[in-house]
Amino acid sequence: MIRSLWTAATGMEAQQLNIDVISNNLANVNTVGFKKSRVDFQDLLYQTLRAAGTAESQDAQVPTGIQVGLGTRAAATQKIFTQGDFQQTQNPLDLVIEGDGFFQVTTPNGDTVYSRDGAFKRDAQGRMVTSDGYPMDPQITIPADATGVSIGSDGTVSVTLSGQAAPQEVGKIQIARFANPAGLDSIGRNLLRATAASGDAVTDVPGTNGLGTIGHGFVEMSNVKVVEEMVNMIIAQRAYEINAKAIQTADDMLSIANNLRR
Repeated sequence: MIRSLWTAATGMEAQQLNIDVISNNLANVNTVGFKKSRVDFQDLLYQTLRAAGTAESQDAQVPTGIQVGLGTRAAATQKIFTQGDFQQTQNPLDLVIEGDGFFQVTTPNGDTVYSRDGAFKRDAQGRMVTSDGYPMDPQITIPADATGVSIGSDGTVSVTLSGQAAPQEVGKIQIARFANPAGLDSIGRNLLRATAASGDAVTDVPGTNGLGTIGHGFVEMSNVKVVEEMVNMIIAQRAYEINAKAIQTADDMLSIANNLRR
C-alpha cells in the first residue's frame, strides 16, 4: 500500500504539469503566431515480482509474469505546428506564411532566432522589426519617403516612392524551415531558437524548397482551440481527482491495518 501512495502521487504531479501546459495554451489564445503545446506521458519502471517464463516444474513454464508499475511521468511537452487562422488587417507590414517556414529575426546580441509572428513594424531607421524592435534577417529597410509598400508571395518587397509611378524593389524576405520544428526552443516574445534536436535551418525565398509563400496584409492567429483545451482540462482534472482518491483509499487501508487487534 505504501507503493500505491507513491504511484498515485506521480499521477497527480503529471496532471499538474498537464494543467500548467493547458493554462499556457489558453493564456495565449490571442497571441499572434502562437503554437499550442501538449504533454506526452510515459509509464515509469516496473517491479517484477515473478518473471514470465519462470519454470513452474520440469515440464511447465509460467506463461505470464507479475509486474507492478510505479506510476507515470511527463516525457515531453511538444509544440504542435498546425496552421492558425488568418486574420485580415490591411496593414502593409503584416505578413503570414502560408505553409512551412519561419521568419528570421536578429536579436540584440547578434543571434538569429525564428518566429511565426508576422506583425512587423517600421523603426526609426525604416527597418522592418518585431514588436520588440528586433530587425528581420536579412534586413529590409523601407525608405522614409515611401508612399506604399507591396510584398509579393515570393517575399519580394517593393515600395512606391513619392513622385515615382513605378514601384522599386528594396529587398527580398527569406524564411527558414527545420527537419524537426518540434525540437525548437521557445524563448518567449514569440521567438524560437534552433537546437541540436531541431537541426540546422534551411533558408531560401518563400515558395521554394518546400517553404510556404507569403501572404500580405494578414496575421496568423494562435492555433489554440478553446473548446479542445477546455475538454483537455476536464480530463486532466478528473485524472487528478482519481489519483487523489487512490491515495485516500491506500491511506484508509493502512489505517485499517494499523488498527487491527488480536
